[in-house]
Amino acid sequence: MNDLALAHEALEKYYGYKTFRKGQEDIINKIINGEDVLAIMPTGGGKSICYQIPALILEGITVVISPLISLMKDQVDTLKDMGINGALINSTLSSVEENQVIEQLQDGEIKILYIAPERLESFEFLNVISKCCISQIAVDEAHCISQWGHDFRSSYRKISDFINLLQNRPIVTAFTATASEEVREDIINLLKLKNPKVFITGFDRENLLINVVKNGNKKEYLFKYIENNKEVSGIIYAATRKEVDLVYEMLNAKGYKVAHYHAGLSENTRKENQENFIYDQANIMVATNAFGMGIDKPNIRYVVHYNMPKNIESYYQEIGRAGRDGGESECILLFSPQDVQVQKYLIENSIENIDRKNNQYKKLQQMMDFVYSNDCYRKYILEYFGETHAGECNKCSNCLSEGELVDKTIEAQKVLSCIYRMKTKFGIGMLVDVLRGSKNKKVIQFNFHELSTYGLMKEYSSDQLKTFINTLISHGYINVIEGTYPVLSLNEKSRMVLTSQEKVELKEFKVEQKVKEDNELFEILRRIRHDLASENNVPPYVIFGDITLKEMASKFPVNRSAMLNISGVGEVKYSKYGKAFEDVIIAFVKEHNIEIPDNNVEEEKSNTDEVNDEELKLVVTTDLTLYNKLDILRKQLAKKEGVLPQAIITMNTLKEISGRYPDSLEKLKDISGMGPKKISEYGDSIIKIVKDYIDENHIQVDWMERKRRKVIIDGEQRENNQIAIDMLREKINIHKVSEKLELSISTVLGYVTDYIRQFGENIFEIDLDEFYSEEDAKLISAACEKHGYEKINVLKKELPSYIKYESIRSVILKKYFL
Repeated sequence: MNDLALAHEALEKYYGYKTFRKGQEDIINKIINGEDVLAIMPTGGGKSICYQIPALILEGITVVISPLISLMKDQVDTLKDMGINGALINSTLSSVEENQVIEQLQDGEIKILYIAPERLESFEFLNVISKCCISQIAVDEAHCISQWGHDFRSSYRKISDFINLLQNRPIVTAFTATASEEVREDIINLLKLKNPKVFITGFDRENLLINVVKNGNKKEYLFKYIENNKEVSGIIYAATRKEVDLVYEMLNAKGYKVAHYHAGLSENTRKENQENFIYDQANIMVATNAFGMGIDKPNIRYVVHYNMPKNIESYYQEIGRAGRDGGESECILLFSPQDVQVQKYLIENSIENIDRKNNQYKKLQQMMDFVYSNDCYRKYILEYFGETHAGECNKCSNCLSEGELVDKTIEAQKVLSCIYRMKTKFGIGMLVDVLRGSKNKKVIQFNFHELSTYGLMKEYSSDQLKTFINTLISHGYINVIEGTYPVLSLNEKSRMVLTSQEKVELKEFKVEQKVKEDNELFEILRRIRHDLASENNVPPYVIFGDITLKEMASKFPVNRSAMLNISGVGEVKYSKYGKAFEDVIIAFVKEHNIEIPDNNVEEEKSNTDEVNDEELKLVVTTDLTLYNKLDILRKQLAKKEGVLPQAIITMNTLKEISGRYPDSLEKLKDISGMGPKKISEYGDSIIKIVKDYIDENHIQVDWMERKRRKVIIDGEQRENNQIAIDMLREKINIHKVSEKLELSISTVLGYVTDYIRQFGENIFEIDLDEFYSEEDAKLISAACEKHGYEKINVLKKELPSYIKYESIRSVILKKYFL
């Protein structure tokens, strides 16, 4: 099987998707062929899959460099839930936790490692990582390396030095959502990419409705919008901490499930609020731009900017957090002229370098031009990033306006004529004062009260006139010379208007929309997802995304085959969560007398009554001689990688291989527990042993596809939990049970807990005291009092790292069940 085929198989098995998104396959193909890549992909475009899937196929470790602590945690949680060995090293880890990751690195147990760029300044870390086999270095948020980027981080400049330290240069890949041509060149040069293939997959997010509201009461608009959309998740961005606190307090007082986030809050508070939002405990997040980078939550249905952002890059990155699952979402910018002053103040007080400061003023003006544009907003954004767009997207408030164009040529001529007569260059404030007939000292000092244009537009309020002038700037009728105090000047387009060779036609409008979708089954599935997420201590979207649930709610999958045809449901996710959703859908279908579409029924089930139980089984008898040969290989690989043999391949998988004799990689795919990663790493060695054994013993293989049959090995039809319980009933020592079944002590104790919970009796003779000390018991009991005893993972995180899972389960068993 070639690498691209393995990539497709990994996509379906781990991520549950049948096809790649736009650009992903081409990017992945280049990476697995050993080429450096720079990929510019919109937020929500699936960047992480582009480096994660090659990581599963390539030999060695993939190191992901990211400035986003929240992204690291989300990504690693998701990888682990899919059964992929991921880890992170950043400032949130204790020294003990960091040492554990280092040990795993040295033992070759980690496939994808996330680190912050500052980690590259640690000699101890460099000493360890430089000895590892690194196949790929993926630089996320790569625009941070450029001083012209909107999130410049000096630590990114250390990356190329780190790469130079390595004995064998790995593939280097760089990813970002927003990068101008200038920034792209910086990324290539500063990372020293070798003949990189540059992919720009397109900046257009067609599922986002872009709405700019330039008038009205912000507070009133926000309350109305939130009330209409209180059941869905959304982010509200504000420019300052003070504004965030005000909006948060307003919404909290009205009883909404709201959290807030800014740098003025303690680290623990920020972490708790962020997790509440990710885990759907709060569905509204009010935040500064300190929040959101790396947040993988796919079901954010709206992003509201309570204040105008500082530049187009920030704005587009922030609205890109809406609708990452492809669902329809809305982005609303509530603008007032005061927003501009706030951003100028922030530029003046946060940037010392004069070149960067002037560059930020230029970007601020471009953001203002966007706000005041009467043209298609999507067209403006895409052209800013170098793409062409015809306009009339019908997904922005400009295109959706039903108002007619109004001829504003006369008013525009008045403004342009006044600029011409003032001769010396001034800013908007002075121009407004002259046109409105102000008598302030500077107007009189410069004799502007004697101009023919003085007081020519006094019927306009100051804000109305500023809006009109900014709209003219946005449409290119007036030039702005940027700086701390930007000034206005005329251009060729101004001359065309003044000489009546070009008309100025403008319009205004307002769009409000309810983004919530009403679907009874979808809401039921959301509740099931929430419960499963709580049980597994993961964010709800890690179970299944909204788009996946909506497809379930419309297609009613009631069996494995139909469920695996749902986008976002792969074999791994199905085995963990599929049955719970199936049961709910079946009950819903029966209750509402819904006729299931024909394509939702498996072919093998079309005549269910005629299907013999034996036909649904694949009976396998272990060939012990071949099994022992394969077991020797397994132990050799385990020793080499520094892991337990069952971490390489499970005992039952080895037995199935020995009894079915797969003599090709294609057949090995049909073996339970053999995914793309294992096949790519161990497949050739396994097939060689099997083929040699078949040839030596002249075995005639009668190969049968597994399909949906249940594999029965050596006549054993019990599940592991039943086998373990039966062995314990027979007074077999728990350590022998663990060894025989290749299960951890913690897993066996979990089976015991489940049995006692279900049947209410303790029939086992297990010495629980051997698994914990008196001090351990006190700490575990205290954690249980605080968090309850149901969520083992939550307790493990709360407790010191030296306390093992079996210790926790033993204390819980003794304290609450015996």
